[in-house]
Amino acid sequence: MKLKSHKGTLKRMRVTGKGKVKHKRSGTSHLMSATNGKDSRRLRQALVVSKPVAKKLERVLHMRLIGREQ
Repeated sequence: MKLKSHKGTLKRMRVTGKGKVKHKRSGTSHLMSATNGKDSRRLRQALVVSKPVAKKLERVLHMRLIGREQ
């Protein structure tokens, strides 16, 4: 039987050409009036996942992410 990749994780992650994993930061949907402008601009930037976390994602997604050829 084939292993299925975690579809919810796949929808939230994007792999770049160099093999880095990016995702959208949390806390940007509502209740932003208390947040200052510097923080809300920072939250717009995509976050690059660290290598140890990317290793865990590989286990969940059943695919190689770090250093893969494209």
